[in-house]
Amino acid sequence: MGKLEGKVAVITGGSSGMALASAMRFVEEGAYVFITGRRQEAIDEAVRLIGRNVTGVRGDAANLDDLDRLFATVKREKGRIDILYASAGMGEAVPLGEITEQHFDAAFNLNARGTLFTVQKALPLFNDGGSIFMTGSVAALKGYPGYSVYAASKATLHAFARGWLNELKGRNIRVNVLHPGPIATPMQDKVLTPEAKQMFESAIPRGKMGRPEEIAAAALFLASDDSSFVNGLELSVDGGLSAI
Repeated sequence: MGKLEGKVAVITGGSSGMALASAMRFVEEGAYVFITGRRQEAIDEAVRLIGRNVTGVRGDAANLDDLDRLFATVKREKGRIDILYASAGMGEAVPLGEITEQHFDAAFNLNARGTLFTVQKALPLFNDGGSIFMTGSVAALKGYPGYSVYAASKATLHAFARGWLNELKGRNIRVNVLHPGPIATPMQDKVLTPEAKQMFESAIPRGKMGRPEEIAAAALFLASDDSSFVNGLELSVDGGLSAI
């Protein structure tokens, strides 16, 4: 019997990378999973890879109408949620002095505002005793040049978690933040130069990037009853990068 047997999970941004690996792991552990992504072809490929017990819903987590459509689909097909993994996010390096309104708005609209309304719109379907967790970033714990806006948008999530777990304590819904370190994903290939990759790898004690499957293992912990006494945690899964 899997650790998520009979559970219903929603994973935003679940069409690639860490969130896709988590969706695959959740299904292996017995869950039914709803995943979202902006591109239909990516959603279709993710559904094919997962293979069973999955519904793909195209949508942008920063778009409230898309979120309404997502949760209407969940309500129609399953009627409840046990696990919400709010993973949709984006980041781009822009140094102080070159930051634009557009850069700021894009980061906060998806990473902070989108996460807020993803959680809020999921609540009417949420079972008591469920698990909410969000993708943060070790950038929120460090001081990487060029990533101040991205880091600030991700640091917001722990403030959300602290407030929400207090508001949801009567329903025994726990709220945590998962901080991935540098992970080898298609998105990383788009946003990091070879020099930046080398810099990050040299700062990780083992000298290698993390793998999406390593994030999925931590996500499974936060989703399952193994973390029943874990609430308000910032869990860094970064090979020790943020500790040194």
